[in-house]
Amino acid sequence: MFRTILFAATLAWSTLGFAADVAADEEAGMTVEEFVASLNFQDGTVALPNGIASIELGTDFRYLDPEDAERVLVAWGNPPGNESYGMLVPTAADLFDQTGWAVIISYEEDGYVSDEDADKIDYSELLRNMQDDTETENKTRIQAGYEAITLVGWAAPPRYDSASHKLFWAKELAFGDGEENTLNYNIRVLGRKGVLVLNAIAGMSQLAPVETGMQQVLAITEFNEGHRYADFDPNVDKVAAYGIGALVAGKLAAKAGLFAKFGVMLLALKKFLIPIVIGVVALFAKLFKRKAPQA
Repeated sequence: MFRTILFAATLAWSTLGFAADVAADEEAGMTVEEFVASLNFQDGTVALPNGIASIELGTDFRYLDPEDAERVLVAWGNPPGNESYGMLVPTAADLFDQTGWAVIISYEEDGYVSDEDADKIDYSELLRNMQDDTETENKTRIQAGYEAITLVGWAAPPRYDSASHKLFWAKELAFGDGEENTLNYNIRVLGRKGVLVLNAIAGMSQLAPVETGMQQVLAITEFNEGHRYADFDPNVDKVAAYGIGALVAGKLAAKAGLFAKFGVMLLALKKFLIPIVIGVVALFAKLFKRKAPQA
């Protein structure tokens, strides 16, 4: 859709002392304000694509459909071709401010995920395995030209609610020599045929507001009738080849019957928001830095 990042934007950030240029072919010449004004923010109750789920937004979030979510992701510096079910944006957040953040929504239709193992998982041991896998994957990442990644630990340990069939956790990640570690906050909502995936990435300094916001997201996101976990029919519905632990560690390799490498999750982050290590401003500083106007 959009092949380059070229829409010109001037942001007056006195603390950083530079202006950022962002662009897409069809949006050349737009300011950031014009770009944001062109987005179709939705409120109230929104239905996700294919009618599988609904979100009661309330007053704290707005929704962007997949097309507008793609525009924002590309403007942030991600390559085009991101597949999502849209984006949730906090009403109090500015998408192009240092503290701006958003929640990317996607759906994995791998089948009904059994939660029978949920209360048996040793998340401390799982974390150690994930850290080991991360170190192993770093060799490949470095060879491919990406920074090494350190999984520092849980920013919020995994918790699964067996009544609502919802799971959340957060990781603290360090990318290369970045000044601030990255917060990756994850929500999974289990359904009849798959899992809703809601991810947010920010700097660790934003843990408090992001955690508050993601707990609100957890409460307002529900599968629609016919798609809910309780609607599972073992006679006709597919069962996923993985359980709760695999959702935390990374997708299970169905054919192998083993946990997929942590690098699968990292690849997904790279595809979406991995450039946003300390917020959108850091991304602009790295990708679009130019000399500040002389006084």
